Amino acid sequence: MNVDKAKKRIEKLAKRGFKGYPVVSFEYFGATADIATEVVVTFTSEEGAAPQAQKFASKTDAREDETIQSVLVKTIERTDASTVAVVEGVSLIK
Repeated sequence: MNVDKAKKRIEKLAKRGFKGYPVVSFEYFGATADIATEVVVTFTSEEGAAPQAQKFASKTDAREDETIQSVLVKTIERTDASTVAVVEGVSLIK
């Protein structure tokens, strides 16, 4: 999937707000606020359930990596997520 299409699809789903469970959330991390070299995907199946997390890393900006963005879209589809949340910006790796 084209990186721009994937990003627009994720953004559109995130703008809907909370629609119930399951919830998929994405948070980008990097050494600086300019480049996100990692993305953490968190899946929560129901209220009170322990979240499951998976990390993807990239040598370049993960937000512009076509493979990673396509995987994020596929994750949303496979989990049949009712809610998609994206943490704005890039969190710094500590």
